[in-house]
Amino acid sequence: MRRLTVLAVPLLLAATACLDETPTDLDPQLARSASASGSAGSAMYNVRFYNLTEGQPLTPPLAVTHRQSISLFSLDTPAGLGVKEIAENGNLDPMLDALATEKHGADVVVTFGATIPPVLPGEMVEFDISTERGAKYFSFISMLICTNDGFAGIDSARLPRDIGSSTTVESLGYDAGTEINTEDFADIVPPCQGIIGISSEDPGTGVSNPDLAENGVVHVHEGIQGGDDLVPEVHGWLDPVVRVVIERIG
Repeated sequence: MRRLTVLAVPLLLAATACLDETPTDLDPQLARSASASGSAGSAMYNVRFYNLTEGQPLTPPLAVTHRQSISLFSLDTPAGLGVKEIAENGNLDPMLDALATEKHGADVVVTFGATIPPVLPGEMVEFDISTERGAKYFSFISMLICTNDGFAGIDSARLPRDIGSSTTVESLGYDAGTEINTEDFADIVPPCQGIIGISSEDPGTGVSNPDLAENGVVHVHEGIQGGDDLVPEVHGWLDPVVRVVIERIG
């Protein structure tokens, strides 16, 4: 992996309690060393990331350009640790650690929303990402915050070839298959309550509960069923949940 760029407002991710229970930001040493590593690659792209939902905030999208040999996730396949931690807890660290040493990667970008780190319903965030020779693919992953283990993601979309050309890709809502969908605020990251405005006395959690482990596979999410605290009319969605427009600019 050549480079890591963190495009952020000056707030800790921990302020939203989307990460691990220990209040830590993205590893600043990793960000500094990666940003100073040199080559920006052989091409540059502008990415516009749209949250298409009405009631699902998203964690900052983790985007990567890479060769085809990288796969962040795959349908009907067990989720890896990086996907599990993002889908259950909004924890980017395991995925960032894996990509930092991935020889087939080119660039990693994490982009926060305009006001607070989550990308709010209806919001668009914009960032640039680079590639190097042979890295022709784009992937991203982002947690659906008001779910137990839901996420949005695109795996290995082909980048546009010519300067000025663009491609548009969309993501369904996916279930990582790693945690039972209790739809209980006690089992969901705390920001869900404050952002959407439906709350309870449950404090929420930013760590996985082994008692809720589900040894399933990644699949299309069934949506919010209204089994406990989550309300389909508020937290539900219609697919697609995310639209990404990628334009080659250099």
